[in-house]
This record gives sequence, C-alpha cells and structure tokens, in this order.
Amino acid sequence: MRLGALLGPVDDPTRGQLLADQARAFADAGYTSLWSAQAIGRGFMMTDPFVALTVAATAVPGIEVGTAVLQVPLYHPMDLAHRVFSLQQVSGDKFIFGVGAGSTAQDFATYERNYDSRFADFNASLARLRGIFATGGDASGQLSPWAPLQGGPPLFYGTWGKGVARAATEFDGWIASGMKRNVDEVCEALAGYRQAGGGRAIVSTIQVSGETDLDELSAKLNRWAEAGFDDAVVMLLPGAPAPAEIMGLLA
Repeated sequence: MRLGALLGPVDDPTRGQLLADQARAFADAGYTSLWSAQAIGRGFMMTDPFVALTVAATAVPGIEVGTAVLQVPLYHPMDLAHRVFSLQQVSGDKFIFGVGAGSTAQDFATYERNYDSRFADFNASLARLRGIFATGGDASGQLSPWAPLQGGPPLFYGTWGKGVARAATEFDGWIASGMKRNVDEVCEALAGYRQAGGGRAIVSTIQVSGETDLDELSAKLNRWAEAGFDDAVVMLLPGAPAPAEIMGLLA
C-alpha cells in the first residue's frame, strides 16, 4: 500500500512557499501522492484545491495529485471543467479528480447552494462534466482543451453506503473516509467494492496530530494494507510527527 498526504492549510500567510515546502518534504520522505481536501466557511481557511495542487505539481514535477474530495454541486460545470483542464495542463496525466456530492451544510450555505438537492445536482453536473471532458465543451460553448487533455482525468468517487457499489461500476476508483469510519467498517466496505468489480481504492483523511497513538495508527495502516487498499492518505495536523516517521509505521 502506498502512502499519500493531504496538503495542510497555510497557517502562516507570510510564508509564501509553505505549500511548496510541504509538497517537497512529503515527496522527499517517500510519499507517492499529494492531495487537497475542501472546506469552506467552517471557521478556518483552506487553500482552494486547484491552487494547492497546482503548487504541488509545480514544486514536485511528476508526482500524482488529487482532490479528496471536491464537492461538485458547488460549481458551475463549465467553470469546473475549465479548472480541471487547467490543472491537467500543469500536472499532465498525474491528476486524480476525486468528486463527491458534499456532506457539510455550511459549505453549501457559504456558496449559496441548495444542500438538500446536492445528490440530484451532483448527478446532473457529473453527467454534463463527462460530456465536456469527452468533447471539450457542449451546446453552451467550447473550452477547446489541448488534445492530450481531452477525455479528462480519472474520476474517483468519494462516497459511502450504497455509493460504494456505484464507485465500482461507474468510476475509475473509490475514496473512503478514514476519519468518519472505523477500520472494520472501512475494510468491510472495501470487500463489497472489490466484489462489485472496483479498481483502485484509497482510504483518505487519516488525521494525525501530536496526540496520536503511533502504535495504534501503525495497526490501522497495516490493517488497511492487508485488506487490500491501494493507497492511504494521511492528514498531518499541527504538532504531528514528521512525514518520515509516519512513513515508517507501514510495514
């Protein structure tokens, strides 16, 4: 199982290279992918995922980058497709577009979007996005992406419950939450995902702080590896051990 890392929020705005420094530190420690989560209006500031991943892809050319996950209903599909094509231009074939319907009402309130209709909006936007990725545009206009970008990036579904089977059959991969579910729940869901024919599986947002029991974390990581997850993505909070120390927990 490979280890990836979520880029942390910029907690010192005077350090303009903080995200780039984070990206290089993770890559130097052996992490194979860099990710960005999304949260808006929750009392703290997180860098826009497309900005964060552009910095990472530029700081560490050739490393895999991804959203874990982006809340699709918050965007106009054409605007979102343009952002995706733009990030692909920077990262090449190393961008994984992790998408979801969203799960936090405050994010939707901040963007003045309807939280209650998020699943219907997700499905409608996703269908339109797939069309734009395939042809470069739709009836409203053409984005005219460079030929290597047309088709869009791999789509991974960040979901739970009944959505896991859908991730297996309609997406290129599945992103599970390592924050909201315990190890047994996640491993059980992975078994169902594999049974449904699912491909790459990632367990993400595994929070690590200075108070984290590293023996317990090691046991979790290795159980996920034994269960068959392809990747685990950690989120190092302020005061957490160094990236190399976390890397050493995986047998």
